[in-house]
Amino acid sequence: MGVIKTALEIALEKTENVRGDRSNIDLFEYKQKGKKLANEYLAGDSDMEQLKKAPPGQKESLKQGIFDVLVTQISMPANKEDLPRLEKTGRGLAMIIEKNEFSVMFKQLMQIMGQYLDEVSRYDQAIRQQYAPKLRQKEEELSRRFGREVRIDPMQDPEFTAFYNQHISALKGNYMAVIEQAREEARKMFENKD
Repeated sequence: MGVIKTALEIALEKTENVRGDRSNIDLFEYKQKGKKLANEYLAGDSDMEQLKKAPPGQKESLKQGIFDVLVTQISMPANKEDLPRLEKTGRGLAMIIEKNEFSVMFKQLMQIMGQYLDEVSRYDQAIRQQYAPKLRQKEEELSRRFGREVRIDPMQDPEFTAFYNQHISALKGNYMAVIEQAREEARKMFENKD
């Protein structure tokens, strides 16, 4: 009868020749420091000066960590208050991509996101206006039923909310392609350092 080995024994046998490479560990740590630096930058606690002071061997890993965090911040703004965050993200990416084409592309993205927010506002007004007769009809019916005037907040009406979300989601879908394209272009420019 053969010897039965535990899973730990089998794993140890298979990995006994595996040795950690210190340089890979260091690069991973620098990348993690870059991520931390990017988060501090977004929070307003850092201006990324550490990147300029970093030794050449660390700089690329730091930049990779910063890029990994900042590229995910290229996203749809929910309102005008999100635009400064998006703009700060662009400035941070411009520091590590260091290509004029990126700055031009990001400026165009900011204009498009401003247009998106204006369009959302127009859609909101148009949707509310289009749904207003149906909402008034529901209010009148409830007022008759309860014997007093009833007002309905449109966002509390499930039918309106579904109607609203359907139209706003369609609009958002049109602009999400722009966000994805911006992320991809940033990735290409970051990876092609020539």
